[in-house]
Amino acid sequence: MLILILSASVQATPTTLNYITNYHEYYMNTSQNIQKLTAEWITSENFQRYGQVIFPSSDGKAFDAEDAQLNLQNGIPRFYIMQLQKRGRKFHKITRHLQCTQCLGSLEGKDWLIAVCPPDNDVDIPRLEEIAAFRIPGNCFIKLKQGTWHAGPYFDHEVVDFYNLELADTNVVDHFTHDFLKSHQLEFEMT
Repeated sequence: MLILILSASVQATPTTLNYITNYHEYYMNTSQNIQKLTAEWITSENFQRYGQVIFPSSDGKAFDAEDAQLNLQNGIPRFYIMQLQKRGRKFHKITRHLQCTQCLGSLEGKDWLIAVCPPDNDVDIPRLEEIAAFRIPGNCFIKLKQGTWHAGPYFDHEVVDFYNLELADTNVVDHFTHDFLKSHQLEFEMT
């Protein structure tokens, strides 16, 4: 229920009432449509559609298919550590990068969550029924295929540092986002 209290200095003009109506519709639409996503522990097999999971290997091992198969040829690679604050497990936006692969992993052995959707690069919006969530332990990293839709990292810790490998301008020129709140009045929550 929306309770409206206008002070004496605020007039109930059509513009004011329209703003209040739009806010009420936005609030009602966004607060009631939450789809739960059960996060599976990640394995090389269950993550194959979206990318790779890279686990520790012996020093001196020759390069093979278990190593990250990277595509960073479309620009200058950027390898950096990003520090993220706890922000819950809900999301309504999902993003993809078409020009490069992306690698993510946490430092200090902290586990984390990510939601993904397969990289159907001929489709402009992610397929709702194919969104999946994964829990990633702190002893590995993931490589996202070019075009894999992703939301995250999310986590329960207060702060997590992540290493991130992408292109220097990925977040400027290769950052395509779909907003499910706008398209479907839908929000997701990873459990």
